[in-house]
Amino acid sequence: MAAPHPTEARFPAVPVEAGHYESFYVKACHPEEPLGVWIRYTVHKRPSALPNGSLWVTLFDGSAQGPRAHKETTPAPAAGGGGDWIRVGQASMRAGAAVGAIDGAEWDLRFATSEPPLFHLPRAWMYRAPLPRTKLLSPAPAARFDGSLRVDGRTLTVDGWKGVIGHNWGAQHAERWVWLHGLTESGDWLDAALGKVKLGRVTTPWVASGALSLGGRLHALGGPGRKLEVREIPDRCDFLLSGKGLRVRGTVAAPRKDFVGWVYADPDGTEHNTVNCSIADMRLQVERDGGGSTELVVKGGAAYELGMRERDHGMSIQPFPDG
Repeated sequence: MAAPHPTEARFPAVPVEAGHYESFYVKACHPEEPLGVWIRYTVHKRPSALPNGSLWVTLFDGSAQGPRAHKETTPAPAAGGGGDWIRVGQASMRAGAAVGAIDGAEWDLRFATSEPPLFHLPRAWMYRAPLPRTKLLSPAPAARFDGSLRVDGRTLTVDGWKGVIGHNWGAQHAERWVWLHGLTESGDWLDAALGKVKLGRVTTPWVASGALSLGGRLHALGGPGRKLEVREIPDRCDFLLSGKGLRVRGTVAAPRKDFVGWVYADPDGTEHNTVNCSIADMRLQVERDGGGSTELVVKGGAAYELGMRERDHGMSIQPFPDG
């Protein structure tokens, strides 16, 4: 069975009676400064309801005031026609471009990559099956961005920023999740998702998916039988991911002031608190079978996201509803 098209929006084909969420997103960071942007084009559809689209924009700059965040929700998101992957209001994302404007933010970005899409799930049929309920992939796991960005009256020239284009969708978010992304100056990168899934009254242990690109060679991470360790708190995650012939020990962390917090709603109306820092520090130690290790460092340009049910985490949450 052929792999799914990485940028095909799924929401137009979702039956009216079903619930669905979907997101196309940009994470782009300045190559030298702790300065980055995270932009999401999302669709949220409750069962037996029409979908709504939302645009989420966060500027991270390491300032004492913390990230600058904006969100706007409009009805009738669309896809296809003219080559757009997704359209929310007047904003759109397509091959090589992400453009849009909402109150307080405006962006006109161009992106390019020499990397093939990264399919987190190991089998093509898993993207069509009911389980897992969350599907994710990265159309551009390592991309260069150019263009312009304006947030709260501050205009930034985007010239050679580095980051990722992501795409996920499903009928339900994981019960708990971690997303990690880091791209080094030399072009090595990690793109990984970890999740706990609720099946009835049972919540599974952590499962992982993703990959490490090292010296131009791709190493799949996670999957059945692969060793996995996770110690996560809202502002730091220590982890061990493994693949064939190697293990990746890592830490990603940032000051609490540099995180943005959002409410993420599931189609059934339940909610998660989600915190994200896209200018985090990441350090990886890659150990190979038979000896030998490599250290990778991303200073101020890595992403760490934690989705959780609890609300007593002490992190500030933006005053925007979801759904």
